[in-house]
Amino acid sequence: MNISLAAEPLFQIGSFPVTNSLLVSWVVVLFMVVIGSRVARSSAAVPGRLQNAVEAMLEAMLNFADNVTGDRRKTLKFFPLVASIFFFVLLANWIGLLPGAGSVGIFEVHEGEKILLPFLRAASADLNFTLALALVSVGAAQIYGMRALGTLVYWKKFFVPPWREPYGIGTFVGLLELVSELAKVISFSFRLFGNIFAGEVLLLVMGTLLPYLAPIPFLFMEIFVGLVQAMVFALLTLVFLTIATESHGSHEAEPGDRISHGDPISKPQTA
Repeated sequence: MNISLAAEPLFQIGSFPVTNSLLVSWVVVLFMVVIGSRVARSSAAVPGRLQNAVEAMLEAMLNFADNVTGDRRKTLKFFPLVASIFFFVLLANWIGLLPGAGSVGIFEVHEGEKILLPFLRAASADLNFTLALALVSVGAAQIYGMRALGTLVYWKKFFVPPWREPYGIGTFVGLLELVSELAKVISFSFRLFGNIFAGEVLLLVMGTLLPYLAPIPFLFMEIFVGLVQAMVFALLTLVFLTIATESHGSHEAEPGDRISHGDPISKPQTA
C-alpha cells in the first residue's frame, strides 16, 4: 500500500511532466466536449434520451441558481461558468471511484521499495488541480465585478481612504475584504482537495484490509461526498459572482419610486 500526497508523473512532453491526475483531467475535459457536442448537434423538436436528461439537469440548475441571484438575466450571465465548474468537478471526483483507478499501473522501485505507480488518479486529489480551479473561480468574480461596476468603483471597496467617514473603520473593513478574497483561494482549494484525497486514502486502506465487502459502504459515501463537493464549489462560485456584481451600500429604485433629499426612497402617496 502506497499513499502519495503528490500526483505521480507518468511521462514528459519536453520538460513538462504529465501526471496521472492531469491525464484524468484531460479525459474529463474530452468527455465533456464530446457529450456537449453530441447534445448540441442532436437538438430537435423531439429530443432523445440524452438530450432529455441534459435539459432536465440544466433546467433544475437554472431554477436553483435563480434563487441565489434573484434575476434570470444575471443567472444566464453566470450559468455557463458555474455549470461547467459543477460538471467538471463532479466528474473529476467520481472518476477516481471507477474500477482500476488507483489500482492499475506499473510497479517501480523507489528508495529500495517496490511501489505501484497508478495510471489514473482522481484529479481533485491533486492540490494543483484544486488550486487552479480556485484561482479561476475567484478570478472570475473579480472580472465580472469590474465589468459590472467599473474597475475603479469595484476596487474602491477594498481601498477606502482613512479620512472618509466613518474615519479609519472603512479602511480596515476594506482591507479585511481584500484578505477574504485571497483566503477564498486557500479555502476553495484545500476543502476540495482534503475531502477527495481523504476519501481515496479511506478506500485504499479499507480495500487493503478487507478487499471485498468492507469498501462497498464507503464507496457509496464517496459518491455522495463527490456530489456534495461539486455542488458546494459551484454554489459558492455563484454566490461570489453575485456579490461581486452588486454595488455596496446602494439599491435600485423600483418604478414609480421617488427620492427625497436626505430621506430614503419613498413611494408617492395615493389618495
